[in-house]
Amino acid sequence: MSKYAIIGGTGLTQLEGLKIQQATLVDTPYGAPSADILRGTYAGREVLFLARHGHPHRIPPHQVNYRANLWALRSLGADKIVAINAVGGITSEMTTGQLCVPDQIIDYTSGREHTLYAGDLQQVTHVDFSYPYDENLRRLLIAAVAACGFSCSNRGVYGCTQGPRLETIAEIARMERDGCDIVGMTGMPETVLARELGLSYACLSLVVNPAAGKSEGIITMSQIQEALNGGMSKVKTILQHLLKA
Repeated sequence: MSKYAIIGGTGLTQLEGLKIQQATLVDTPYGAPSADILRGTYAGREVLFLARHGHPHRIPPHQVNYRANLWALRSLGADKIVAINAVGGITSEMTTGQLCVPDQIIDYTSGREHTLYAGDLQQVTHVDFSYPYDENLRRLLIAAVAACGFSCSNRGVYGCTQGPRLETIAEIARMERDGCDIVGMTGMPETVLARELGLSYACLSLVVNPAAGKSEGIITMSQIQEALNGGMSKVKTILQHLLKA
C-alpha cells in the first residue's frame, strides 16, 4: 500500500487528529529537515507529516531545507506527497478562500539549492518536468475536494517567488502576463526535488489573499490569518477524505 506524506505549510504546522506513534529527526546527506517527521495514523491510515516551516513556524520560505525534507520523507517510506500551500490569488477566479490543485508551475526563485544532482557527479542527469505534478495524485485530490462539496480550481499555474517579502504590483502584473493564476513562495524547488526522487507529488493550494494590485489597499497579515483560520479546516477535511478513499 502507498504511504502518504503530508507537507504542511503556513497555517498547518501541526495536524490535529494525527495519532502520533513516532517522531523522527532524520539525518540526511543535505542536513536536517525543517522539523521532526511525525509518523502516525490519520483518518485510519498511516501517514507521515512534516511542517515545512518548522513547528513553531520559524523558517522563512527561502531558507527551508527542501532537499533534506524530501530526502527524509522518502527514507521513511513515503511514495506519495501531498503538499499544502498558502498562496495569493492573481486571476479573477482565485478569490480568497478558493482552493486550487495546480497543474503547472513557473519558478521565479533564485539562489536556492534546487537539485540533488550537484557536486561531484559521475554523470549529468536531467529529469523531464513537462508535467510537474503527478496527474493520478492530482485527480485523487480533485475528487476528494469535490466529495467534500468545496469549490476548487482543478487547474492553475503556480508562480513561485523568492520571498520572504510579498510581491510588487508590477511583479504580479508580469506574472499574470506569464500565465500565473496563483503566487506562493514554497512550490519550488520542492516540486522538482520530488520528481528527482521518484515521488508522486501534488499540491493543494489555499488562496489566503488577493495578490498585490488585485484589491484596494495593502495586504495585511491579519487578513491572511483570518483566511488561514477558515481555510485550513477545509484542507483537513479534504485530507481526511483523501486518505479514507
